[in-house]
Amino acid sequence: MISPGVTSLHFRFGDDFELDLRAYQLSQAGHSLKLPRIPMEVLQLLLEKHGELVTRDQIVERIWGKEVFVDTDNSINAAIRKIRQVLADDADNPIFLQTITGRGYRFIAPVTVLDSAPAELEGAVTDLSKTAMLDSDTGAQPPADSADLTESRSGETHWFHRALGRKAWILAAAALLVIVAVVALTYKARWSLRGEQTQGRMMLAVLPFDNLTGDPSQDYFSDGLTEELITLLGRSDPNRLGVIARTSVMNYKHHSQPLDRVGKALDAQYILEGSVRQNAGQMRVNVQLTRAHDQTHLWAQQYDLQASNMLTLQTEIAQTVSDEMQIALGGTREHTAGSHTALNSGSTAAYELYLKGRFFLNKRTTSGLLQATEFFEQSIASDPQFARAYANLAQCYALMGGYTISPPAEYISKARAAALHALELDPNLAEAHAALALIAQTFDWDFGAAEKEYARAIELDPNYATAHHWRAECLALEGRFDEALPEIDRARQLDPLSLIIATDRGVFLYFARRYDSAIQQLNTVLEMEPNFPRAHVVAYAYTQKGEYDSALLDLQRWRGLDSSPWIPAMKAYVYGRSGQHAQGRDALDELEVLCRNHDVDPLLVAVANVGMGNKDSAFAWLEKAYVRRSSGLNALKVDPLYDPLRSDPRFENLLHRIGLSQ
Repeated sequence: MISPGVTSLHFRFGDDFELDLRAYQLSQAGHSLKLPRIPMEVLQLLLEKHGELVTRDQIVERIWGKEVFVDTDNSINAAIRKIRQVLADDADNPIFLQTITGRGYRFIAPVTVLDSAPAELEGAVTDLSKTAMLDSDTGAQPPADSADLTESRSGETHWFHRALGRKAWILAAAALLVIVAVVALTYKARWSLRGEQTQGRMMLAVLPFDNLTGDPSQDYFSDGLTEELITLLGRSDPNRLGVIARTSVMNYKHHSQPLDRVGKALDAQYILEGSVRQNAGQMRVNVQLTRAHDQTHLWAQQYDLQASNMLTLQTEIAQTVSDEMQIALGGTREHTAGSHTALNSGSTAAYELYLKGRFFLNKRTTSGLLQATEFFEQSIASDPQFARAYANLAQCYALMGGYTISPPAEYISKARAAALHALELDPNLAEAHAALALIAQTFDWDFGAAEKEYARAIELDPNYATAHHWRAECLALEGRFDEALPEIDRARQLDPLSLIIATDRGVFLYFARRYDSAIQQLNTVLEMEPNFPRAHVVAYAYTQKGEYDSALLDLQRWRGLDSSPWIPAMKAYVYGRSGQHAQGRDALDELEVLCRNHDVDPLLVAVANVGMGNKDSAFAWLEKAYVRRSSGLNALKVDPLYDPLRSDPRFENLLHRIGLSQ
């Protein structure tokens, strides 16, 4: 054991292990071993007190201080596991680290102290550090003779000066000054982090990793590593750590904005950045964790690995970074078997096609969905065992009914088959459960089944923004707005730059008859992206407020961007509601021409007739929409468009058949 008042800087234990705190390095037979900061500090404490019981309270006070707000039990468990892993020590038959059940730990191997210094030196070096910083700030010169400095300090410092001699003191103080400065910065970051943790759930943004290979075709690897990290970190500690979705962070690919601005835009307290470089079969990955508001670096690591199998390597890097991140943020590194499914398939070609499919799926446009479908099908052809490609293909098909004029039956059978096959390959795939929920919601009109599948998807991946988004939609369609709005806000927190999530929040406000709020929300989206078709639902909100000129102006803008048959349908509705029946008749005629030449959703004609006051015709077309299983019918209970029909018994009968009785 170290003598009282002495701090050890260099230990040797076992046959060939050394811990050198001057270099902050653990090594075995001269080979460096990776050990994160918290496990390193725990190991130092155990070595200092080798042979003695070290309680968990002692560890907490040494590492975090007496007043602590992090989950210390899990953090200590994680640190002990990491120490044992690095030392190859067996908890049941320990060579180094013995667990004293209910009490703490004891380091039982022989320990040799190779270098130590009086603990009193810390105060002296702190004073020296202050003087050095003062000199640096003011430009003043330090004393010509270090003895002058020594005499002006405490008696302990003066004692140390006499004991070691002037030259040794200067060298030791200089070395320890660096150590103390590093420790001070570490504890400053830790206390600041602890203060932020008391504010609630932390949000982390994993920015797109920079591809430094010099080959743009390798972007799929850096992008894939980004997505893998988002998935891993999102599942690691979802109660305390939220992770911004890929859709939002990809806006910052090749960005040059200050991190405080990025953090503010994403509402993220922490930013993880990284880069990937490859040369002659070697892969170097650099990562760093930064606190956004003051751009303080909290943790960084470099990984040098063989690039022989990049996709397997990607998962290994992501897992390692996830573990290190959890320890850096005061969390755990426990992993449940089967809780993580690698994004990659083992096939470079299949994975690259999958990433392209994800890019187009996230556009949430008709052309984007069609392109995404092609890429996912090609990915599956390249690797028929790639579960995530099947799950995302299922989502594409399930969304088609709302984005195309083709009958939903053409897509839903394909969506269901793809989702079920994905679950055969991986029963714990959140994306597949979300796809099944969407099918139940939009085609089967089984809202109970949809809610069950959404709950399972969120249970498997609590940070999965899409599952929260679609569950919010399910709740809104049932008229449960008090639950739907908090749920969509959770999705927005996880994916703050998603246009479709922001738009659907406006749609839910419209369904809830909160028209002013809906208009404000939807116009905000249109300011960001005027070409986003779904946001033109704002015309519906204007109509319900009686602001028909604003509604028609928005429909005119929409028509300049799109040829959607919804535009003449809504024009007929708006003109009819405003009493301009001649113009409404013209729009209805235009819609009927479209119906003769194209397979148009009958629901559009029903809406046009509702606005024109043609109730019998409206119900006739609604029945056709029911037979077709039009996806838009699931909004029948809440959409104000249908308010003129609600008092009719035929409407209640239709709602009952859809599973949405009033």
